[in-house]
Amino acid sequence: MRTRWPLRGRRLAGALAALAVLAGAGTWVAAGGEGPEVVRDDRVFEMPEEPGSRQTVRIDTSFFTTGDAAEPRPAVLLAHGFGGSKDDVRPEAERLARAGYAVLSWSARGFGGSTGRIGLNDPEREIADVSRLIDWLAERPDIRLDGDGDPRVGIAGSSYGGAVALLAAGHDDRVDAIAPRVTYWDLGQALFPDGVFKRLWTGILFTTGSTEATGSSGDDPGCGRFLPELCELYERVAVAGEPDEAARHLLQARSPAAVADRIDVPTLITQGQHDSLFPLDHADAMAGAIEANGAPVSVDWVWAGHDGGISEAGRTEARTLDWFDRYLREDPAADTGPGFRVTRISGFDSTNGSTLLRGASGDTYPGLTGEPTTIDLEGGEQSFVNPPGGSPPGVSAVPGLGALARISTLGLGLALDFPGQYAAFDSAPLTETVRVTGAPTVRIQLDSDADSAVLFAKLYDVAPDGGSQSLPAQLVAPLRVDDIGEGRVVDVRLPTIDYPFEAGHRLRLVLSSTDIGYASPDEPATHTVSLADPGLTLPTAPDLAGGASPLPWWTWGLPLAAVVVATALLLTGRRRTPAAAAGPADPAPDPRLADMPLRIEGLTKRYAGAGDRYAVRDLSFQVRRGQVLGLLGPNGAGKTTTLRMLMGLIRPDAGEIRLFGHLVTPGAPVLSRVGAFVEGAGFLPHLSGRANLELYWAATGRPAADAHLAEALEIAGLGPAVDRAVRTYSQGMRQRLAIAQAMLGLPELLILDEPTNGLDPPQIRAMRDVMTGYAAEGRTVIVSSHLLAEVEQTCTHLVVMDGGRLVRSGPVGEITGSGDTLLVGIDIEATDAVLERIAALPGVASVGRAETGLLVRLDGLTAAELLAELVRLEIPVHSVGPHRRLEDAFLTLIGGA
Repeated sequence: MRTRWPLRGRRLAGALAALAVLAGAGTWVAAGGEGPEVVRDDRVFEMPEEPGSRQTVRIDTSFFTTGDAAEPRPAVLLAHGFGGSKDDVRPEAERLARAGYAVLSWSARGFGGSTGRIGLNDPEREIADVSRLIDWLAERPDIRLDGDGDPRVGIAGSSYGGAVALLAAGHDDRVDAIAPRVTYWDLGQALFPDGVFKRLWTGILFTTGSTEATGSSGDDPGCGRFLPELCELYERVAVAGEPDEAARHLLQARSPAAVADRIDVPTLITQGQHDSLFPLDHADAMAGAIEANGAPVSVDWVWAGHDGGISEAGRTEARTLDWFDRYLREDPAADTGPGFRVTRISGFDSTNGSTLLRGASGDTYPGLTGEPTTIDLEGGEQSFVNPPGGSPPGVSAVPGLGALARISTLGLGLALDFPGQYAAFDSAPLTETVRVTGAPTVRIQLDSDADSAVLFAKLYDVAPDGGSQSLPAQLVAPLRVDDIGEGRVVDVRLPTIDYPFEAGHRLRLVLSSTDIGYASPDEPATHTVSLADPGLTLPTAPDLAGGASPLPWWTWGLPLAAVVVATALLLTGRRRTPAAAAGPADPAPDPRLADMPLRIEGLTKRYAGAGDRYAVRDLSFQVRRGQVLGLLGPNGAGKTTTLRMLMGLIRPDAGEIRLFGHLVTPGAPVLSRVGAFVEGAGFLPHLSGRANLELYWAATGRPAADAHLAEALEIAGLGPAVDRAVRTYSQGMRQRLAIAQAMLGLPELLILDEPTNGLDPPQIRAMRDVMTGYAAEGRTVIVSSHLLAEVEQTCTHLVVMDGGRLVRSGPVGEITGSGDTLLVGIDIEATDAVLERIAALPGVASVGRAETGLLVRLDGLTAAELLAELVRLEIPVHSVGPHRRLEDAFLTLIGGA
């Protein structure tokens, strides 16, 4: 039967609760702030420790109102997160009170000023406390009633508090609307997804509650603030590394899923995209169950979750208020928002460097399957091992240990998979961008020498260079496969994400045997996997619309008038000089060089008054299709002069430059095959990025169809930001817009001078993808940059200049050397003993101290294997990366070493 308080029982409990209030009527405190003055009444209630018990616990509460009202008002209960207290929700409580609600917050058992043991939202303890608080509200004359003992009440809360809202709605039919945020549907599935023990998060949860609370009751001092049965549960599963049936049953009873058929009130579900504790699957499950009960449901995927991210608290709390206005106040004019909304990044604020977010929304929630598209994966049968003891583990999300998320630098982004412990299957480069919204799926064939296996499935985004990959939201999907026998076909559901896989990138499915956040079997085993079906199914939601606020007319009207005038002057000027537009006659091309983007022979330039000093002297090199060429040199090396001659802006004194076999002269027609970003682009700030690009192209006098605007924007990766005013762009977005301008017409040769200047690391990485993706289409990129580390990661070939002369040219690998030295950052003192332990490792040639860590030269050991050995030696590592070999080579070449 449904657990609830009958009306007569509730009346008795309400009277008992009122009699049990300590300190009489409580303490009233006035709270200032904008709007009406909020009055806070602090009270402590005594509640039965459990049903039928004579022992009591004290529950610390705060009641917020704005004083007298013309008529009774609806009430809102605000619940806090795990490890917090009622003080955490006070700002939101005051805002709701100023909006006309009576708000009651409280500290749950074992937290804040409340006593008792933590029961993880035990229906007979914490959830029964909520019903008693509703009883108390029903006795107040200032609370609106729906019936005798039935107040009009909603509940909101995050994480632990979000589950309170769901559970209370399932156990007490007096709850009228709820707004749970970043919370769980099934606690057993959250801590043991698919039967795999989520070791790190579970450890953090029980560690948080392990300290004995002041005044808590119980006979087991080692159990901290938890009920003894929960301590016993954790001890069992932590030792076994997997859940037992008793653990599943206990957690199921404390989960909203246990009362799924009873939650039938309007529900606003907010869930975080960056959340490996309670991933988006939980929101999907609760939405499906509550909608099936006939209740209105809206789903909001916010950016932040338990793994961090960018808070949208202001927006989500405002939406919660609108939700309660509609379903508690019954205001038909209240806008509850779309049926589904997802937060996406739109750029960066150039004034403070903050990340800009936008929302995409639709009338209905698409679920996790959406509108599917299929991408084929490639790769044959592969075998890998589960190492003894499950160590060293792979790395995805690392809750509570953010420093480890920065280990990285092996070209794998923030995630790490150890060779021999995973299988990988890649797609071909995408021909167009695919935004995944939901949970991708794939079918595999699994064989093993063990009867069961634990696997971790990840879907990586692989950059066009093939060497760097990123793991969306750092999420991994664990799965336990039993009864393998002679082999099994397994349907794998990958993590739920909202993520754009861009054109030119590959998708990489990885199946690993270990992950640092989870428990793996201790026994060694060998698994063999292959694709039972090459198709990777990707859910999409193409009907989602972005929400951009329209600008006042004057922000675009006045600048547009100026643009019209400027365009007219430009076009009139072009009509006056048609001969100039055509340029001089093209000298005879060299047909042997027709497919070579650039060849420079004996190029020399000396400026007037410079005496015997040459800006460029006898410079010769060539560039082929598909290359990303880095032009390097110290200040005064002649790089900019070379680029200006290359673009026909100045004439050389001697030598020649040929583009696709054509001789470069000022105004040469072949220059139309070149795009350049050298001095930085100027844009009209009140126009959108798209309008700026259209204006620029119109000024060239070339047909609009030749601009290939859509293709240039897709490569540059501006996304919906192209339709925003440029004044809202960050430095990174302005750089991307400048690159898009240089790409108009899809030139076969793209010249970029310091394209990453002023960008932060994520923006630099995005710009790197733009350059490598452009070259991957068979075009050519020449980039001049002072960031040697970026040049090393981006460029395929180098030209090093000094004093106007060529010092060295060739592939990056030839110039930088073998790359066998790593820079390792450790969190302990680099004593002689530490160095000796590392130097003694097989495959390590030498170890030395550096200013920022240790320089380890490898001789047979790979970088991943070195990291595994350091973990085994219990040497704490916070970073591992290649030594800046290009910097050494560059300084040596120009005589700076």
